[in-house]
Parts: sequence; C-alpha cells; structure tokens
Amino acid sequence: MLAAMDFTYSIAGFSVGLIVGLTGVGGGSLMTPLLVLLFGIKPTIAVGTDLLYAALTKAGGTITHARLGHVDWPMVRRLAFGSIPASLTTIALLAYLPIDQQVLSSTISQALAVALTLTAGALVFGKRLRKAAEAIPPQPSPTRRTVTVGAVLGVLVTVSSVGAGAIGVVAIGMLYPKLSAHRIVGSDIAHAVPLTLVAGLGHGAMGHVDVPLLLSLLAGSLPGIWLGSRASRRVPEQVLRRMLAVLLLLVGAKLAVV
Repeated sequence: MLAAMDFTYSIAGFSVGLIVGLTGVGGGSLMTPLLVLLFGIKPTIAVGTDLLYAALTKAGGTITHARLGHVDWPMVRRLAFGSIPASLTTIALLAYLPIDQQVLSSTISQALAVALTLTAGALVFGKRLRKAAEAIPPQPSPTRRTVTVGAVLGVLVTVSSVGAGAIGVVAIGMLYPKLSAHRIVGSDIAHAVPLTLVAGLGHGAMGHVDVPLLLSLLAGSLPGIWLGSRASRRVPEQVLRRMLAVLLLLVGAKLAVV
C-alpha cells in the first residue's frame, strides 16, 4: 500500500512539475492544495513538505539563471532582508502561541485559499499591472518598498507555501518595471530558495514535514519539470496560464469552504 501511495505521489509530482515547466508557475499553488484535497494530507504537513520541495526544485533553477546572468543579486538581498525575518517571526508565532492544531489547520487552509486567489489574479493581470507600473514616473530607489514586499511574501509563503512564484514575479515587475522579464523571473526564483528553505526548516522543526512524501514528490517532479521545459515552446503559454488561473480560483473556493 505504501509503495502504491508513493508511486501515486510521484505521479502527482510529475504532473505539477510538467505544469511548472510549461508555464514557470504552479509549484506551491498546485502542490499544496493537491496534497490537501486529493490525498487528505493535513494542511500543516502539506505546507511544510511543499516548502522544502520548492527549495530543492528551485535551487537548480537558480543555478541556471545565475549562470545566464538573470539574477539581480542586490535586489534579491533586499527582498530577503524583509522575507527571512518575517518568515522566522511567523514560524515562532505558529510554534509558541497556544494555537489548537485544528484551528491552525483551518487557518492555513483559509490563508491558502486567499493566496491561490491572489496567484490567479497575478496570472491573468500580471502583464497589465507591469505595463501600468511602466507608465508611472520614475520613483526614488525602491529599497524600502522592496524590503516591505519581501516581508509580505515571507508571511504569505510561510503560512500557505504559496506566493513565491506568480505573486513574487508581479510584485518585482511593479517595483522594477524596467527590469527584463528574464531577470524578474530569475531573481524571483533565486529569492524563493532561501525563503522556502528557512520556512520549510521551521515547519520541519515543528514536525510538519513528511520526508518520504517529499522524496516521492521529487522523484516525479524533476522529470516533469525537465519535460515541460522542453515542450514549453510548442504550447501557447497564455492559454495554459488562463486555464491554470481558473483552476486555482476553483481550488481556492473549495479550500475556503473546507
């Protein structure tokens, strides 16, 4: 039974990895609700496991983008300056506040529903928001705003495991509208690695990580990402993103009433 379930998790990992490879987004926003709704995994375990899953899968992407010069490291450091302390603070609150586990699971489910809705909006309106930001007169150095955005992402990602992808890309694009799309994506992925690693280790310390589940997901997702990346040029990205946005809205609505 365990081997069958492991194989099933690997198929789920492959499916999510394929979508990530095709569209560049969908990791946490699909994996966590998939584990909760389809496999009945506790929201706390799903979030903690998915955070480490994201850290490991995006580490390879960071190396590739860094070699291509697609990472704005000073901007990544500013984001991390806000997100890492925010993540650690959130973990401390979750660990030490006297919160009933059932209440915690419900809170995480609601936070996940909100995060999925925001992600769906980012998928649909991201380019429009960036164009609107480009029309705004140049602003002074956005260092303080970047740190603030990092802090918001830190809380959102730590609680729901969602937000480091599409939401991060839109936020960076609005803060730095002159930055190329490749550098926005590369910088967002690079920032996601330390954030999800810190948040994932924090959840792990609270017992919220299932290591066999994590390994099963990775066994499927890594080939899926590779295949999706190779096939991405042959599939209309906009169509896939809109379909993904609709799916995320439906999943978010389902989580909101669970």
